[in-house]
Amino acid sequence: MKLNTYLSFNGQCEAAFKFYEQVLGGQVVFSMTWGESPMAEQMPAETHKSIMHTTLRVGDGVLMGADSPPAYFSKPQGFSVSVSISDKAEAERIFNDLAAGGEVKMPYQKTFWAAGFGMCIDKFGIPWMVNCEEENHE
Repeated sequence: MKLNTYLSFNGQCEAAFKFYEQVLGGQVVFSMTWGESPMAEQMPAETHKSIMHTTLRVGDGVLMGADSPPAYFSKPQGFSVSVSISDKAEAERIFNDLAAGGEVKMPYQKTFWAAGFGMCIDKFGIPWMVNCEEENHE
């Protein structure tokens, strides 16, 4: 079994995944717009350039997302996408990049459980937690 995070956007999915691809060092391995999908004729013309589904591969993980159809978008709440990385400098860079233009909820800092940890909401409204575990907590 695999668990994957699926993010919903209100017209910003393509820009968000290009950003995540750059920040996380991943690769978008699939992307389809609503207009390219078999459902194109059933969707309003203004949605045809919006993303129906996209997949970003990062290491051995996958992040997926889409632009919600009209009237189906809800502001993300009640979860965070969690990034765990063992390199302190890289973890701090990722946190700072994700937080740029967004909102820092907990500044990136050393904690009792981690060499570094921070929480933010990125410029697309997605909540993130970045964690760099101490070497002896793997």
